Amino acid sequence: MTIKYKKAEPNDMEEICSIVHDAVDVMERDNIFQWDDLYPAKEDFQEDIKKSQLYVGLINGQIAVMYTLNQECDKAYENGKWKYKDGPFYIVHRLCVNPTFQNEGIAKSTLLHIEKQLKEIDIHVIRLDVFSNNPLALRLYNSLGYSKAGHADWRKGRFFLMEKRF
Repeated sequence: MTIKYKKAEPNDMEEICSIVHDAVDVMERDNIFQWDDLYPAKEDFQEDIKKSQLYVGLINGQIAVMYTLNQECDKAYENGKWKYKDGPFYIVHRLCVNPTFQNEGIAKSTLLHIEKQLKEIDIHVIRLDVFSNNPLALRLYNSLGYSKAGHADWRKGRFFLMEKRF
């Protein structure tokens, strides 16, 4: 299955919002309550598009996955015991697989694509946060070699701060 990645555009917003809504429904059915009507909000994605930081992965013209990639992070990231402090890094935010394409290895493939994307600009460290009560995401990040660097307690609960050097 070939995924074509590109920067998201304003005309992708309706599909993005629909995917996020459907993903929240699926997560809640699985007792994963990390996202809701407050986060991520449409405005988050609009701002990501405005800053050229939101990417979508297309399969047959349909958005299969989306993610935000930047160097911005919440103040709680300062509490992380980061191994790779000396070099530049990027942070993955709001990685979301369209439920229509879930359980097909899309998230793993996308994370490997992000590594390739960052290598092209000579970046070799990724950071992210993952909800402590999302066993699927935890298993994915652990399988790809991410390691815990601490945690942050936000509105929805505890999130693990993770990083990977590649």
